[in-house]
Amino acid sequence: MTKPRIALFTGDPAGIGPELSARLLADPATRAAADLLVITSRAVMADAVSVTGRPFAFVGGDPFAARGRALEAPMLVDWDGASTEGFERGVAGPRNGAWMLDGLRLALRLCREGAADAICFAPLNKAALRAGGMAHPDELHFFCDVLDFHGPCVEFNVLEGLWTSRVTSHVPLKDVSSLITVERVAEGVELLYTGLRRSGLATPRLAVCGLNPHNGDGGAFGREEIDTIGPGVELARSRGFPADGPFPADTAFVRATRKEGGYHGVLTMYHDQGQIAMKLMGFERGVTVPGGLPMPIATPAHGTAYDIAGRGVANDGAMRNAFALACRMASAARAA
Repeated sequence: MTKPRIALFTGDPAGIGPELSARLLADPATRAAADLLVITSRAVMADAVSVTGRPFAFVGGDPFAARGRALEAPMLVDWDGASTEGFERGVAGPRNGAWMLDGLRLALRLCREGAADAICFAPLNKAALRAGGMAHPDELHFFCDVLDFHGPCVEFNVLEGLWTSRVTSHVPLKDVSSLITVERVAEGVELLYTGLRRSGLATPRLAVCGLNPHNGDGGAFGREEIDTIGPGVELARSRGFPADGPFPADTAFVRATRKEGGYHGVLTMYHDQGQIAMKLMGFERGVTVPGGLPMPIATPAHGTAYDIAGRGVANDGAMRNAFALACRMASAARAA
């Protein structure tokens, strides 16, 4: 099988994304794993190479004309947003925000038109994205808008072999209970199960978290587990997407990470229920996957780290994991 082709966007030019990308691109193992279409500007990449001291060879060209042809080196993609000027580090402004939105649009177009198999992008800054014109709550909704995609989608968080997803996401905590329905729980199980299958796992094992302390303790501390979450798990099973639970949230990750009888995925009810556990277990290794979309996408789960941008000390573990997962999902999609 030929190597997957990954559209690699260097992320926020004011943060650590370009230097993480430069370290990745300078590694021969990266180039051996995939053909790379690098969405950035020469100025941004030159600055990143200067910061890291890790130069690498690249070629120019038209990525659409290069479909089906092996690349001898990463291809620097020429695009309208590729400003020849640099960006001020550590500043979340409209200029770098608009630049990021343009880069993401191009990455999506490359996949949609068959020039790339998957997308890996370095960290973004939401304040800059909004200053640059993004009217969406997050990148996932922006992707759906650009792609005119109206199907179910969700954000997965991945730490090596463990995936998490959630029924509610960027909403106030006071609204969570009213947003949990039988259908949304079943849909969450299906999305997580399908996402793991698309990553190459044949038979995913899923656990589902409850909402209340002690899983509601039989209704003493809330009835969501009885009235909505449990029935949602049963509905998912009836549709062919098996899962266990609901389990008390304070022990669900203990169950999931056991060497014997553990789980590949955990469905949580709200944002921090899973994020706290995952970031405690591996903040500098975690990956975010916008799931349910027509193409595989992966990015580091951490942010742009404006405070250390340009110092050459950023940990590239999550970026490498995101790239590896993008390659794996692209290969699995090709084989499907």
